[in-house]
Amino acid sequence: MTTLHPAIETLPEPGGGEAALRGFLHGLPGVDQVGAEARAAGLATRSIKRESKLWALELAVRMTDLTTLEGADTPGKVRALCAKARRPDPSDPDVPPVAAVCVYPDLVPIAVAALAGSGVHVASVATAFPSGRASLAVKLADVADAVAAGASEIDMVIDRGAFLSGRYGQVGEEIAAVKAACRDARLKVILETGELATLDNVRRASWLAMTHGADFIKTSTGKVSPASTLPVILVMLEAVRDFHDATARAVGVKAAGGIRVAKDAIRYLVVVHETAGAAWLDPDRFRFGASSLLNDLLMQRRKQLTGVYAGPDHFTLD
Repeated sequence: MTTLHPAIETLPEPGGGEAALRGFLHGLPGVDQVGAEARAAGLATRSIKRESKLWALELAVRMTDLTTLEGADTPGKVRALCAKARRPDPSDPDVPPVAAVCVYPDLVPIAVAALAGSGVHVASVATAFPSGRASLAVKLADVADAVAAGASEIDMVIDRGAFLSGRYGQVGEEIAAVKAACRDARLKVILETGELATLDNVRRASWLAMTHGADFIKTSTGKVSPASTLPVILVMLEAVRDFHDATARAVGVKAAGGIRVAKDAIRYLVVVHETAGAAWLDPDRFRFGASSLLNDLLMQRRKQLTGVYAGPDHFTLD
């Protein structure tokens, strides 16, 4: 078990006040940015054996939230995505299904119908995605609509303006209210780390989300650059590891935005294993938010099995 920093041995009480919450978050140990970047870079150079690589590729497929979040999304596009989610490689029934399909709230009923009986979750972004700029009432209505339509996972965005201006209590209260509105649906809290500026802020936002009910903490909406990076994921994984040691509650991490090739996905899995441990190598504790990544995972898997690269035309483009 990790030796906990004294600052996190006593977590803030819900509703304990802005001053107490601020004191807790600013009392967290600072992130050594140079050290975090160096460790992430070192882990990225790790090589794995052929047998482990095949296992890692299939695990990454099972961890994928296959995502379409475009203004031009149509019911037909969502149905096609759901078919791919259920059977990523139609020529090979041994390829596992993905973890979830992630869509806008109005398309949740289409995805629910298309994925019925498959075991693939339906995730919906909510809370005025991607900006998070709306009243709490509007955000909660957004969540309620998605849950009523059958979403089993909700990806909410925090109000980065409130967080960056130090209104931690407001952000925490919104997360707690959204968690309540989720009912039985799992809540993924998007930190939008590209806008948080520092790794210290990434650590604070991670703890703020976890202490207010997040089931997952997620890097990005995919609409802001930079999106997910290995140093950011390293800091988030350290946070979920320490939170688990402090509370015995396991929180997942979702890396989203800019992860397009299998080589990068495997690098993330190495960081997961070396930071949070083998227990997080599971779709219930780690996810990739992606679209084009799945195609490269399938091509690299085919290469591992046959020795021959499949071309991108062997798989549908998303």
